[in-house]
Amino acid sequence: MQIEKKNEVYLILKDLEPSTSQELSSFFTFEVPGAKFMPMYRNRMWDGKIRLFSPGSGEIYVGLLPYIKKFCDRNNVDYIIGEGVEDDRDVVREVVKGFVKSLKPKSKGKSLKIRDYQIDAVHHAIARNRALLVSPTASGKSLIIYALVRYYHMMGLKTLILVPTTSLVEQMYTDFEDYGWSSGTYCQKIYQGHDRKVTRDVVISTWQSIYKMPKKYFEQFGCIIGDEAHLFKAKSLTGIMTKLHQCKYRFGLTGTLDGTQTHQLVLEGLFGAVENIITTKKLIDSKTLADLKIKCIILKHPNIREKMAYAEELQYLVGNENRNKFIQDLLLHIDGNTLCLFQLVEKHGQILYDQVKDAVKDRKVFFVYGGTNARTREDIRSIVEKEKKSIIIASYGTFSTGINIRNINNIVLASPSKSKIRVLQSIGRGLRLSESKSSILVFDIADDMTYKRVRNFTLTHFMERINIYAEQQFVYEISKVNLK
Repeated sequence: MQIEKKNEVYLILKDLEPSTSQELSSFFTFEVPGAKFMPMYRNRMWDGKIRLFSPGSGEIYVGLLPYIKKFCDRNNVDYIIGEGVEDDRDVVREVVKGFVKSLKPKSKGKSLKIRDYQIDAVHHAIARNRALLVSPTASGKSLIIYALVRYYHMMGLKTLILVPTTSLVEQMYTDFEDYGWSSGTYCQKIYQGHDRKVTRDVVISTWQSIYKMPKKYFEQFGCIIGDEAHLFKAKSLTGIMTKLHQCKYRFGLTGTLDGTQTHQLVLEGLFGAVENIITTKKLIDSKTLADLKIKCIILKHPNIREKMAYAEELQYLVGNENRNKFIQDLLLHIDGNTLCLFQLVEKHGQILYDQVKDAVKDRKVFFVYGGTNARTREDIRSIVEKEKKSIIIASYGTFSTGINIRNINNIVLASPSKSKIRVLQSIGRGLRLSESKSSILVFDIADDMTYKRVRNFTLTHFMERINIYAEQQFVYEISKVNLK
């Protein structure tokens, strides 16, 4: 097998025996989790599989080279790697450390402590030219991104930073300013209402704002950084990454992967090999993050007369007055700033917000969902940083990913979820330390609607969350409450 580099997106595998080509195709073919629920699969327009190698063209993502080597070694296939395919550099860690420290990053005017694992992450990225850096929520990924941006800016390259939400565009722009750089001079924001013409060296954009731009538009960027990279399996995002065919330096950062092989391989193909930076448990043990305790509350629902389908179960739960009253009482009786996360806006979030707002007199209550504009979200974030007993009722989509609120004391998970990414990202919202906070309480609300010894769907999802907590070595306890 001859392995050549077509561009910064694809390798081309040449001189393959037909049987080897088919085996390789099979090796890089995976069933997509949940495909059978997708319209294209139901309409028989797609077989529910993703194929990362094309036998016809011989193309495969550059980032999958380690897996190609593994395949060849396992199957006794000789291979020759062409020039420029492997271009790791011998970079001295102490030099990288010196560079990052020379940036003298600040936070709220005070010098920011740069941690060893952040130096390791920047060093690994610069030495490999591409990487998928997995570092938990609240571990300081934005500082890692900032150091990489400054390094490639020093090299004279334009950098594109892709984030999933307008809030994160604003937050990153503000973070860079806070670190001591002139965001107004070097950075520009692109999202709805902003010009897509590039006028600065660093572009911070939502992917939704530029995914329809032509390939020529992306040729000006020498470095791409994908924040919250676990979201990059969407077709529009992979479309952007493949248009960046001349962009050599590629870095994805995420707090967690969803645990499926398909997801990880697509991301590694687009960015590079996974590098696990540090774990949440180590950060908690070292007092870098707040001490975490999870209180799981199983609500026992009486008089369940039939087994429900999943959608029916959700509708029953969000409309259950006793359940909503329990959540309301919980929000009113726990001390400190509390973030309550929900899934359905009108059917659940709005109801909870109205109930809580009517019930309190001396506490600020905020409601955040997809329709809340970026500036309002940023204002709420700033207000809560100064509050001591506010309540934010927010949708998972707006506040479970990437939003930094140091001054959160409690998180209430009001809607059921089995997504590893969503659960860990949500908990991560409260793990940052502040001058007035050293611990975080998470309340995980589960529901027992067992019918004739058949466990309901959302209770099964709760058991999956328990597995996630155990895997992450989080401290948790379980209690049961009988709903009236």
